[in-house]
Amino acid sequence: MFSRKSPLLPVLLLLLSASLSTSCTSYSSSLVAGHLASRSGDPVDDFDSKCSLIASQLNSSIPNATVRFAEFVTQGTNLTFTDSDRDPSCVIEPVYPASLIVRADVCRISLDVQTSGRSGIHMETWLPRNWTGRFLSTGNGAFAGCIQFADMAYTSSLGFATVGANNGHDGFSGQSFLNNSDVLEDFVYRSLHTGVVVGKEITKTFYGHEHTKSYYLGCSTGGRQGLKSIQDFPEDFDGVVAGAPANQWNKLMDDSSYIFSLTGTPDAPSFVPAEAWLNIVNPDILKQCDTIDGVEDGIIEDPHLCNYAPSPDIVCSADSNSTSCITPEQADTVRKVFSPFFIGDEFIYPRLVPGSEISDALRVVLAGDVSGFDWFKFVVNSDPNLDPKTLGPSDWKKCIDQDPFNISTFKGDISAFKNRGGKLLSYHGQTDSLISPESSETYYDHVSSTMDLSTSQMDDFYRLFRISGMFHCFTGPGAWNVGQVLLDDTSPGSDYTDPEKNVLMATVRWVEEGAAPETIEGTKFVNDTNSLGVEFSRKHCRFPLRNTYDGVGDSTKPESWSCQPVSD
Repeated sequence: MFSRKSPLLPVLLLLLSASLSTSCTSYSSSLVAGHLASRSGDPVDDFDSKCSLIASQLNSSIPNATVRFAEFVTQGTNLTFTDSDRDPSCVIEPVYPASLIVRADVCRISLDVQTSGRSGIHMETWLPRNWTGRFLSTGNGAFAGCIQFADMAYTSSLGFATVGANNGHDGFSGQSFLNNSDVLEDFVYRSLHTGVVVGKEITKTFYGHEHTKSYYLGCSTGGRQGLKSIQDFPEDFDGVVAGAPANQWNKLMDDSSYIFSLTGTPDAPSFVPAEAWLNIVNPDILKQCDTIDGVEDGIIEDPHLCNYAPSPDIVCSADSNSTSCITPEQADTVRKVFSPFFIGDEFIYPRLVPGSEISDALRVVLAGDVSGFDWFKFVVNSDPNLDPKTLGPSDWKKCIDQDPFNISTFKGDISAFKNRGGKLLSYHGQTDSLISPESSETYYDHVSSTMDLSTSQMDDFYRLFRISGMFHCFTGPGAWNVGQVLLDDTSPGSDYTDPEKNVLMATVRWVEEGAAPETIEGTKFVNDTNSLGVEFSRKHCRFPLRNTYDGVGDSTKPESWSCQPVSD
């Protein structure tokens, strides 16, 4: 699925993003079809001519901006991105494709915006002919200075005027943060906010009037960016979809170093090879925990119920050369990585959840390296030659204390967003090894406590959905597709743009009709390919409710499950 050639892939995989959207058949008629034509009064045939003239207008009206080009791109165009569009390292299929099919007529505008004397962003705005009146910003992933063109193509095809930016630097490395706080500031918040401000002005200039509603869609770093906008710029968005958010950023970076301190390098006696995780530990975990929910399907519905410890029969003697067991020292490593991270008596970060030790974990957190190492080299210690093996508690505490531009993104008071009617839909895969799903619950509880709100009061503006069997942002053994990735069939009114099944369109309906999502129905396609049909589906519950099997129905059908209160 991903190229293995890039040494920066672990950083990418730490924090990816994705998207999807539009309405169900009845819903689309009221919220999509009613807005399809441009309401500026200009003939639709003038769309391409307006696109050809927009560059000169923007150069004279947008401060500190230089338009690279504006071009009319027709539906069906196979758009290939050049090195001038994005850094060559930004090509990692399928999240960052080298080319993609544009699904609707759009005016594509590329521009640079200066953010300080030594920093700036590169951004694009895609303005669809079939504009719904809605504005949307995409996010980024990892340390990535890469516009997520797949998300832009997807959301613009659904009628959103869409923007994306490069996070204030080019490529996947964090090297540009070194001794440049302005570039770092762009990364933390300013790139996204600037893109929103400029993008809304471009939208108004092009269509002749302002947008009706503003939305955000992002996962991982993109999820953190969404929460940062809510916390610091509550007026930017009416609805935010924040997947697997990388908030508590500094502690997340610490956790990557901490887990490395447990596993050691691949030549260490404590290191557990990928084959052992896959063939010994994971089957043992499923043996202990898979059927807790009443169904043997390779999915741990609620990892809170799985308190895993290696079974005695998979642990062999220290001098054994068997490939069917692990040594006592390796078993100790397994126990520790499935336990919370403390520095002394201070809790730092949630555990790696059982069931997440496959896929992303084997390439990143359990691979015998520090996946967030760029942060320690170029920000925490400002030392490009730093040895990751030297990191320890003093570095971890230093990382937490620094918190540049409040990148921790952990403010509990989001009343300004709530009071203006904003809606936050967050989701998190329950087999995510790159960002613990328990971290999203921690933030939800923090907001509830800080604002002194009950669960029912939180439901008015903030809902968190736990997606069983989803890895980081997408893929996994569960019904993970909830409208966060591009499908072959994402046309308005298609089944997968139904707000009952799509996190973005559920948010649109919540904002515009006041109908809050009770569940999000996830879909598992055969071989994760929607053209091959549906393998099974499941309705995912909002936190803190637990998805519960009825014990008698077909477990592949969503009606055999229900959302029940968590009992003590």
